[in-house]
Amino acid sequence: MKLISWNVNGLRACMGKGFLQVLEGENPDVICLQETKMQREQGDFSFPGYHEYWYSAEKKGYSGTAIFSKTEPLSVEYGMGVEDYDREGRLIAAEYPGFILATVYTPNSQRGLERLGFRMEFEDRLREHLQKLREKKPVVICGDMNVAHRPIDLKHDRSNIGNAGYTYEERGKLSELLASGFIDSYRHFYPEKEGAYSWWSYMNHARDNNVGWRIDYFLADERLKEDLEQAAIYPQYMGSDHCPVGLTVRDKAET
Repeated sequence: MKLISWNVNGLRACMGKGFLQVLEGENPDVICLQETKMQREQGDFSFPGYHEYWYSAEKKGYSGTAIFSKTEPLSVEYGMGVEDYDREGRLIAAEYPGFILATVYTPNSQRGLERLGFRMEFEDRLREHLQKLREKKPVVICGDMNVAHRPIDLKHDRSNIGNAGYTYEERGKLSELLASGFIDSYRHFYPEKEGAYSWWSYMNHARDNNVGWRIDYFLADERLKEDLEQAAIYPQYMGSDHCPVGLTVRDKAET
């Protein structure tokens, strides 16, 4: 299965800036979205061939996730049972024959780390929820996790230490998640590749100069290690300050 994840930073805007080119050019079996920033009824577009699953935030024009899947999942679960986070539409989990695919939009700690505590609690609750899902099947989790894990994952690591997305606390939570049974799929295939980023500021021609951060991930259950076929970052696609990331995984249960 070819899986793609993309923080579209507003799907309605992205529709006119490259979203369909990703669907047509990459033809994913499943595409997971973050920051849809809309309710489904606010868009008159359609995605032929895909089943749609939306989890919008209560607040209009904010947050939200979605999964578009060619194959109808066996089941779909929204949120993780914690109202403070679920009202922001941050997690969807779709069950397939061989694994559960979850997409997440991790809260941004914001300037001045105003929301760091909120985010730290989210990280703990997410990790606990994923472990419950793993009791049923192996899990693949993807999305905008709003953290660069290692110095290799952003252009200017030293000057960003302590900033939102590169605090020791945030990086530590991702380390805890990985240690709980997950593989950073991109680093599995490209352990020391530099300049591989998925987000760029709109300021100072950051994208043109590839001054970016890798904050979008596919984390695969370690039990799926032998079924991982390819990981990718697609910086050629515009339409958002993030670019799509991808993972191809063999679903043995379908063969």
